[in-house]
Amino acid sequence: MSFCKNCITGVTHEGTPTGKNEVIAGVKCYVATPTIDYPKDKVVLFLPDVFGIELVNAQLLADDFAKNGFKVVAVDYLNEDAIPSDAMNSGNFDLMAWLANHGADKTRPSLDKVIAALKEQGVTSFGSTGYCFGGRYTFDLAYDGVIKAAVVAHPSLLKVPDDLEKFKGTGIPLLINSCTTDQQFPPESQALADKILGDGSASAPKYKREYFDGCTHGFAVRGDMKDPKVKAGKEGAFKATVEFFLQHL
Repeated sequence: MSFCKNCITGVTHEGTPTGKNEVIAGVKCYVATPTIDYPKDKVVLFLPDVFGIELVNAQLLADDFAKNGFKVVAVDYLNEDAIPSDAMNSGNFDLMAWLANHGADKTRPSLDKVIAALKEQGVTSFGSTGYCFGGRYTFDLAYDGVIKAAVVAHPSLLKVPDDLEKFKGTGIPLLINSCTTDQQFPPESQALADKILGDGSASAPKYKREYFDGCTHGFAVRGDMKDPKVKAGKEGAFKATVEFFLQHL
């Protein structure tokens, strides 16, 4: 498993986050809570890419989910060692060396601690939206039966077709937000997902894949909003995710 150059490139988005930084079970989190009444037994786990929960883009996305009625907990499963946002412009960050120190043995325990603490607070239904690096963990949470609905955008670190076959056995609803240029989840992987999981029709109601033309890996979080196609892709992926959670979570 590896990453591609588009995993650490992108554009910082403009905006002022409105959520709060909280420590849950000893793990730093960014929590976005709806200002309207919402189901207290449901939480969307926001699993960020390698730039972590400190990236303003991720925080703004979490806030937007909260505006749509979902409490969101973005988990720092990178243990305060996310890749700095300025690496998006430097082009010389040693991504593989970083990855070697962020395997599941080091990252998953933090995620599990937060989930256990949220359960103690009365949360019974989890959804997960994973971006790039977070796509791997969304699949793993589904395998373990932790979540009721799974969404991934340009997922990384998946083994295709093995992970798709395994996911099919979970019976958990899955939305994949895919795009034109994606070394991590290329067109052939997208086609295999459709073949294995279904086409979103009445015969496969728990699977859906959205495709955003003219977009590149990372578009749903780090895309350039000055590019009309990328802007449409980012907003389309968000809209599709909200609708999916409304239906399945």
